[in-house]
Amino acid sequence: MLQLVGLTKAFGARVLLDEVTWQLNARDRVGLCGPNGAGKTTLLKMLGGLDEPDAGRLVTPADLTIGYLPQDGLGHRGRTLVGEARQAFGPLLALEEELHLLEERLADASLDDTAHEAALIRYSEAQDEFRARDGYTMDLRVATVLGGLGFDAAEFESQTETFSGGWQMRIALAKLLLQRPGLLLLDEPTNHLDLDARNWLEEYLSDYPGAVMLVSHDRYFLDAVVTRIADLSLRTITDYIGNYSYYLREHEARMERLRQMKRDQDEEVARVKAFVDRFRYQATKAAQVQSRIKQLEKVVPIDVPPERKRVHFTFPSCPRSGRMVLELSHVRKAYGSKTIFSDLSLLLERGDRVALVGPNGAGKSTLMRMLSGVEAPDAGRRIEGHQVVTQYFAQDEANRLDPTRTVHQTLADASSTHMAPAIRNILGGFLFSGDDVHKKAGVLSGGERTRLAVARMLLRPANLLLLDEPTNHLDLDSKDVLLDALEDFGGTLLLVSHDRYFVDRLATKIIAVGHGEALVYPGTYEEFRWSQAQAEPATASPLVRPAGGPPSAADAPPAAAASPDSRRGDRDSRSGSAGRAPTTSAPASTGAAPDDRDARKRQDAEHRRVRRTWEAHQDRVTRVEARIAEREAEIRTLEATMADTGFYEDAVRSRPLLDRHQAVLWEIRDLMTEWEELQASAPPVPATRS
Repeated sequence: MLQLVGLTKAFGARVLLDEVTWQLNARDRVGLCGPNGAGKTTLLKMLGGLDEPDAGRLVTPADLTIGYLPQDGLGHRGRTLVGEARQAFGPLLALEEELHLLEERLADASLDDTAHEAALIRYSEAQDEFRARDGYTMDLRVATVLGGLGFDAAEFESQTETFSGGWQMRIALAKLLLQRPGLLLLDEPTNHLDLDARNWLEEYLSDYPGAVMLVSHDRYFLDAVVTRIADLSLRTITDYIGNYSYYLREHEARMERLRQMKRDQDEEVARVKAFVDRFRYQATKAAQVQSRIKQLEKVVPIDVPPERKRVHFTFPSCPRSGRMVLELSHVRKAYGSKTIFSDLSLLLERGDRVALVGPNGAGKSTLMRMLSGVEAPDAGRRIEGHQVVTQYFAQDEANRLDPTRTVHQTLADASSTHMAPAIRNILGGFLFSGDDVHKKAGVLSGGERTRLAVARMLLRPANLLLLDEPTNHLDLDSKDVLLDALEDFGGTLLLVSHDRYFVDRLATKIIAVGHGEALVYPGTYEEFRWSQAQAEPATASPLVRPAGGPPSAADAPPAAAASPDSRRGDRDSRSGSAGRAPTTSAPASTGAAPDDRDARKRQDAEHRRVRRTWEAHQDRVTRVEARIAEREAEIRTLEATMADTGFYEDAVRSRPLLDRHQAVLWEIRDLMTEWEELQASAPPVPATRS
């Protein structure tokens, strides 16, 4: 599909690609990886025809269409959102316009028969072509892609110039996906997407009919989409067949082999040089010395990338907070006529590790500002717990840096004296080395300012961290430094992040923000998504229950309207069809014909089979209900213990009980799901035989 033949690219003395030969196949899903500055964006631009190689060539089929999405810098104006998205169908729009003109022409009564006949023939041809190219589904495709990328239907007629920079990039991505080029080149496509939009894009790219090549710092996204990694390093491209997690393992093993080969080569060269130096001036050894000198001249040094030190850092110590860290009580917040929260109550306890999720514009950042105290609610109260030290990382934290201070000064100003020795290590972990530390903050790029703001955060003591998208513009190594520090953080954490891997590793509780509410779900983000997926079919079924709770009497089918215990008692006390299967027997038929008796025997056998099936199903339901009752009793016992004074002061005693409480909650959830499935698949109640 596409081939690089002897491709070379350099900027001055810095060589990015050195006679690279590489091939991309149809329907490949390729993740382009490599260290910062290796030339990933440059390669994408060359493949997209926006840059030229210094030597070599790109071989592509004549009919291959290529679409390229840069990291940023695109803007749109002069059209509505839908109108701009429809521009992706350029030739189809021209055909649609021709159909409209032909319709007007055919409606002209003054048109003579010959011209009318010609217009009618052309209209039929154009209509067939429009239909064959799926022109009549154009608006549906536009709405599907825009909706998947997070645009609300109410915004479809808004002018594109009213959207911010991140949404402008979403518009560009939507147009590119609608064009469906044979090769998609995406440079950080998830930078401006929330979690829901990323999940949608993962599925879209997995089913995309063409080839995809992308650069991303979201490892979960890479794992979900790509099936092949192209590692751009050491001025060449190395292929790894597999996803990003496979690449990490294999790349590290390959680097270790390469480093060992380099050590062996260096030892051999040193041994030969020692021989030459020792016997250089001895006539009897002249031939051997010359042979070894020629041997040294033929040695091609093994090039090994510098081994990057893994920076591990822990937050400075901070006094422990009280059990109640932060509370919002009956909070209301609105901007003009738009109400974000109407009656919100939320409690954060010590040790909570919470992720806020929800579509862009749902109110996540507004909630973070109210929790941090930066913005006051219109009504209700914000209550801060005992000895709480808060550190708030806002979305625009990078813009709050003093532009006159150097990189090193920015961190030194934020750190205490005993943290000063760690400054250089932190800067190295966030890709500031050498003379970079003396740059003024005002001349840094957007990504560099974000890295510096995150590094500054790590040097400030706190027992409550409120982080609003701290991973934006961070590369994978910098994310790992931050992730390691946050995993070891002993305080309370509340974060907004669009990086699935980051959220999965940190969050043990999810708060879903949207529709004026903030609903709390215990568990990881993966478990939250599972819960949401289970709730969708349940919404359409007759059995609907609140998340995490047992079916209510109003929601349950008539035969299961009461609690598990009462339902079991009802079955034992009743002799009708809702309890135990009725005893049925065929009356004796002394005068029946043989054929009738055979038919009656078959009916009796079938009836007994149906009855046994029904009784077995009821027995399964009874066992599940008994287990639910046992687990609910255990939850009540655990919660009574957890309510004891001083329970949380003894970590050794409290941790196992808290873990057991969480495990039992999820077990009850699974049992309730099983109970619902049994109710939905219940066999018919056997009829009473007369």
